[in-house]
Amino acid sequence: MKKVLTIAGSDPSGGAGIQADIKTITVHGLYASAVITSLTAQNTTGVYAISDVEPDFIAAQLDCVFSDIFPDAVKIGMVSGEEILEVIIHKLKQYRPGNIVIDPVMVSTSGRELLSSRALKLMEAKLLPMGTLITPNIPEAEILTGLSVKTEEDMKKAAKELALRTGAAVLVKGGHRKSDAADILFRDGCFTRFSSPRIDNPNTHGTGCTLSSAAACHLAEGKSPEESIKRAKEYLNGALKAKLDLGKGNGPLNHMYAVKQEGIKEEVKVDMTEVIETAPPSGVS
Repeated sequence: MKKVLTIAGSDPSGGAGIQADIKTITVHGLYASAVITSLTAQNTTGVYAISDVEPDFIAAQLDCVFSDIFPDAVKIGMVSGEEILEVIIHKLKQYRPGNIVIDPVMVSTSGRELLSSRALKLMEAKLLPMGTLITPNIPEAEILTGLSVKTEEDMKKAAKELALRTGAAVLVKGGHRKSDAADILFRDGCFTRFSSPRIDNPNTHGTGCTLSSAAACHLAEGKSPEESIKRAKEYLNGALKAKLDLGKGNGPLNHMYAVKQEGIKEEVKVDMTEVIETAPPSGVS
């Protein structure tokens, strides 16, 4: 079984972060391991508090995973602090995993800033060049490149700029545009456009986490970045099209839409035996 490690923050409401990653990896039939960087208090209406995990404890988590169940791909999501980033960069250099997917989470959907300015500089200088695939949305691409990204041509310029700077494949996601949901990949001097009809669903909490985790799954299985992104988008579109409606705000996806009961090939039966003799009343020996 192929294995994917997710390094990200925890979302107690289950829609994004570690929870979305584990659901996505599991549904794809791969083994999920997880290293938590931050605890958040959030739900579909917003992010209300963040408590970062101690860097030494994150290092211990990473050592435990890499020394025992070495991943075939690593997905990196929310990393808010500079010291945490330094630990992750050090451990990636130490263990040298392949297929590193970086989802540069900077601002939550509700508008909360999730990455400090000092951590951003460190991410740009040292973490992003370690990536196999980087998956910024349009606002993130603007921050990382300093370019204004409004049109599809702007997306191409931003993807190329970031790819040339980091040496990684870069997918600029177009979900923030109002027309279609086309994404642009730049890799090895070539652009690839991934297009699909926009799905009318206001519940998009965790879409970035889900797409990057799904792409990591396919990279772990040996697929190319292009094929991995195509299949990841198909999975994400299915999860959106299922139109799960939970919570009072921007709700989560239905990560389990593709799980079918008939997929269980062998039923394990449980025998139930009725208990005839009852226990004596309390206090009676």
